[in-house]
Amino acid sequence: MKTRNFYLIPYVLWIALFVVTPIILVGYYSFFDIEGNFTLTNYQKFFTPIYLKMTLSSFWYALLITIFTLLIAYPTAYFLTKAKHRQLWLLLIILPSWINLLLKAYAFLGIFGAYGPANQFLDFIGIGSRQILFTDFSFIFVAVYIFIPFMILPIYNSLEKMNTSLIDAANDLGASQWTTFRRVIFPLTLDGVKSGCQAVFIPALSLFMITRLISGNRVITLGTAIEQHFLVTQDWGMGSTIAVFLIIIMAVIMIVTGKRKRGDLAR
Repeated sequence: MKTRNFYLIPYVLWIALFVVTPIILVGYYSFFDIEGNFTLTNYQKFFTPIYLKMTLSSFWYALLITIFTLLIAYPTAYFLTKAKHRQLWLLLIILPSWINLLLKAYAFLGIFGAYGPANQFLDFIGIGSRQILFTDFSFIFVAVYIFIPFMILPIYNSLEKMNTSLIDAANDLGASQWTTFRRVIFPLTLDGVKSGCQAVFIPALSLFMITRLISGNRVITLGTAIEQHFLVTQDWGMGSTIAVFLIIIMAVIMIVTGKRKRGDLAR
């Protein structure tokens, strides 16, 4: 028992230094204004129309990104379980996540640019050049591309662990493919879907680099506001206040979408 507690020390220190301490510091700075005076004004300002609209905008874009990612990732994960050389396909899906986010963002600047491959293709099929960069479409497209591996993997793992005899039983009972998916496959993989949605929705709430480079700050999220307050206006107090609410929102989402205990499922 003592040996086990000894091995827990590095883990506890890591959590204390790099998780708990930053949260405490963010909470501490949220009670100070730009001049360093103690105040509650930052929390009052957060509930003004500007920041509430920004919060709703963050939720809306994060929801859209999560939905599109799920719609692409679920059938992809399903077909991966049936495909040959699935390990190779999984590797190809994971590989882009190893590339630096900034490099991927700059790559899409070239792809979606006025003379990039996307506009060249539109010219080739007769549609003509379009303004693709600095639009909602480009922002959501790039965000979905970045987050899609984090949605595919948990869903794929759930599909791999699923008892296939239940599908055979549904087919034997005359269930259609859609009924089998709706009543058997999807409920059994719901934990993977929840994990994937957490892995996409939560970081999508705080995006800021893509909003600046791809959407040209046309899309304003809570992450963008935090970056602006810390790096531009130097109002660390307001930036910390937004971060506090973002942390609370993320915690609530994790609790709501978290796995229920087996005892709860048995009831």
